[in-house]
Amino acid sequence: MKKTPLLNIALSRAIASLGHGDILMIVDAGMPVPAGVELIDLALTRGVPDFVSVLDTVLSEMQVESHVLAEEMLRVQPPALSVIEGLSLDGELGEQRLMSHEALKELSRTARAIVRTGECQPYSNIALVAGVVF
Repeated sequence: MKKTPLLNIALSRAIASLGHGDILMIVDAGMPVPAGVELIDLALTRGVPDFVSVLDTVLSEMQVESHVLAEEMLRVQPPALSVIEGLSLDGELGEQRLMSHEALKELSRTARAIVRTGECQPYSNIALVAGVVF
């Protein structure tokens, strides 16, 4: 059995397949997933699993170089934003880029995979850009 916290086979495989610069998105229950992009749907019910739990678990295995948020997230300030800000200060998320929510949806077309959570707080979405460990 794996020693790291991530037990989901599809998500673990997706992270292991990332190369430098590839994008993995973690999104709320309402974010559309473009046709042709792999969806790893973890949503069970409203709020389960929550965005922060999924983000924390993904970060236990993924090296992140930078991340992208929608500008609307800063305006609406869902609960996940304070966690993201803390992780940014700790250097876990690398450089931050902001774009409109519409532009983030366009960016999602280039993601290697999108992880849907049960989160129902608006704009609880992040695009993680893979880094390297060397």
